[in-house]
Amino acid sequence: MGREAGEFWAANADRFDIAVARYHERLIAEVRAGDRVLDIGCGTGLTTRDAARRGASALGVDLSTAMVKRAAEDAAREGLGNVEFVAADAQVHDFPEAAFDLAISRHGAMFFADPVAAFGNIARAVETGGRLALITWQAQGLNEFRTAVHTALTGAPPAEPPPSAPSPFSLSDPERVTALLDEAGFEDVRLEALHEPMCFGPDVDSAYAFLSSQFGGAASHDKAFDDLRADVERHLTPDGVRYGSAAWLVTARAR
Repeated sequence: MGREAGEFWAANADRFDIAVARYHERLIAEVRAGDRVLDIGCGTGLTTRDAARRGASALGVDLSTAMVKRAAEDAAREGLGNVEFVAADAQVHDFPEAAFDLAISRHGAMFFADPVAAFGNIARAVETGGRLALITWQAQGLNEFRTAVHTALTGAPPAEPPPSAPSPFSLSDPERVTALLDEAGFEDVRLEALHEPMCFGPDVDSAYAFLSSQFGGAASHDKAFDDLRADVERHLTPDGVRYGSAAWLVTARAR
């Protein structure tokens, strides 16, 4: 993630957390009191801090210094002493061996250049029998927030990313996920399908402003932003602007 992207995510952390709130709840339910938790791609640290609130000690790791700074500031403001944040690359960072009971990631593990090496590094950091819990996106075509917004801005559905390239959908194929985690040192790999709405704002104006800032670079025709606003209006519900989405809860154990 580039510096500008990290700064955008840090500045809009609350919006992102609200959008994926239902997936967040499912992931945090995997944390047990007393766990030593490693949070991979922690972003601005809500997952790390909520793990601590469940009675765990937690280390959050992310490439973005802007997001790690925001995460540490929020933890200090909330008076949480059982969390730590480090700006580092989880693919190669020298974690202490067998130091964690649980490694988690909320939409932060799909961008590894070498996922087998990355998950191998994570497996070494988790004790034998320790757990892994990830939230990853299912196939792009099942995620309306991606397809509808891209179509509005470009006039065409998004191209399918190469299955083995780093992208939001690189861990969408259950067979690939199972194979690479097995190779990396995990077993008992399970994927549970989750389908939840993503809320991008309480009203059309706020959702449009957020989506156009996040995805507006894809606009390819003169009326792209008018089309996006019209699409946002179509997705307004009594509970805010909502788009359909689909994710996996991936769980496994370290060998």
